[in-house]
Amino acid sequence: MPPEKFRVGLIQMSATPDPEQNQQRAIEKIRDAAARGTQIVCLPELFQTQYFCQREDPVLFDLAEPIPGPTTDTLSALAKQLGIVLIASLFERRAPGVYHNTAVIFDADGAVRGLYRKMHIPDDPLYYEKYYFTPGDLGFRAFDTDVGRVGTLVCWDQWYPEGARLTALQGAQVLFYPTAIGWHPSEKAEVGSLQHDAWRTIQRAHAIANGVYVAVVNRVGHETGNIRGNAAPGPGLEFWGGSFLCDPFGRVLAESSHDKEEILIGEVDLRTLEDIRRNWPFLRDRRIDSYAPITSRLID
Repeated sequence: MPPEKFRVGLIQMSATPDPEQNQQRAIEKIRDAAARGTQIVCLPELFQTQYFCQREDPVLFDLAEPIPGPTTDTLSALAKQLGIVLIASLFERRAPGVYHNTAVIFDADGAVRGLYRKMHIPDDPLYYEKYYFTPGDLGFRAFDTDVGRVGTLVCWDQWYPEGARLTALQGAQVLFYPTAIGWHPSEKAEVGSLQHDAWRTIQRAHAIANGVYVAVVNRVGHETGNIRGNAAPGPGLEFWGGSFLCDPFGRVLAESSHDKEEILIGEVDLRTLEDIRRNWPFLRDRRIDSYAPITSRLID
């Protein structure tokens, strides 16, 4: 039987230009989190490299790898050795010309419990993801693990209530959001605090509206998308960290700084989830007979 309580570890980390070094640093931090009693650990989006989507460069497709592949083999063995559930965001090479931004869920026995391919793909200045990633085709999913039933979405997905809802309706008790989001340096002074507040607010709202825990893990540090000395032109991005865990009431239980690497640890209590849902029965009172127009782009 899964436990009524379990500890979540969120690895807020920066990235160097060396992918192999980033993987090794992530492994060390996962080991540290496990030693501190965490039972499920989540890494940031595309943790093995600096955020390369700041430019469009066909050479960068060489960073992708198949699933299963070398990285999943390494992480599978690590999850099994430590006896933890592990969530890792990878650049998946599915076929020539078809690549995905994919979260892999490893169970405590090392088995891959499932994949989630990022559904919403942004195309904004310095976030040129549509060039690299095919939109996900697996839908929104929840997975049974050794500690409970969890769902994972990825970064830009965090702005869409539909994705959170459909994952929660499949029984997910925690929504994990591996993330790479930051400030354009020229905008930070004017709108930086507003951008961060909107990001934090929308995800707390997913927790409240769906009666679930939400765990968000972001990267931190200034990056130019430097991969082995090949950087993007321009000012780069300042990733704002701020990883957090909130409960189904929207209470922030643990939160990281904006500028430091941290292992954020918080507790999920399924009795709290049950109690909040009894008092705020939003799922019970949904008018599912009236929501068909939600599938329209606009209602003219």
